[in-house]
Amino acid sequence: MILLFDLLIIILLFALFGVSHSILASNKVKKRIADGVGNKIAFYRLFYNITSLLTFFALYEISPKPNVIIYDLNYPWDIYILVPQFLSLIGLIWAVRPIDLKEFIGINQIIRYLNGNYNSDELDEHSQLIIEGAFKYSRHPIYFFSILFLGFRPVMDVFYLTFYICLIVYFIVGSIYEEKKLSIKFGVKYTDYQKKVPAFVPYKIFTT
Repeated sequence: MILLFDLLIIILLFALFGVSHSILASNKVKKRIADGVGNKIAFYRLFYNITSLLTFFALYEISPKPNVIIYDLNYPWDIYILVPQFLSLIGLIWAVRPIDLKEFIGINQIIRYLNGNYNSDELDEHSQLIIEGAFKYSRHPIYFFSILFLGFRPVMDVFYLTFYICLIVYFIVGSIYEEKKLSIKFGVKYTDYQKKVPAFVPYKIFTT
């Protein structure tokens, strides 16, 4: 009974983070902020990322962590499982390469603001449609490789498994909202991309 209660708390805390994170990332909220502060919306992206990290770690710390081991791999399997984890890390690095990390973090926005050439119509990001590199084979390669990297573990306990499942659900739901925004912004160009490229698993790489 205590274990079930702990699991419910973990799920609720993660859901709280996911909902708040998604609301603050919505264009509707950003537009309201931009209406109030104008081009100072340039600072929103960095603020959003910092507060998201702090909130996530705070919820992680207060979350119950039931000490129930699901599996603990013995040698040499505990070493073997690190191979696909390492490969997924390489894939994650590959997926991130086309992304302007300074724009993603929010640094470029502040630089443009300080230079006096920030366009508040961009809200908090000058977004571009990326269809190169890993994005040729998966619309969400960062999510895909993150799921693989976090899934291959030599030891699995109840807390981590619950967290992992919640993360996968968050990625899936988040990708749906993300694609709605991209469809509005890029129109037919993005919908055509959706038809050609799988959402997560790059299965078409083996059929081309």
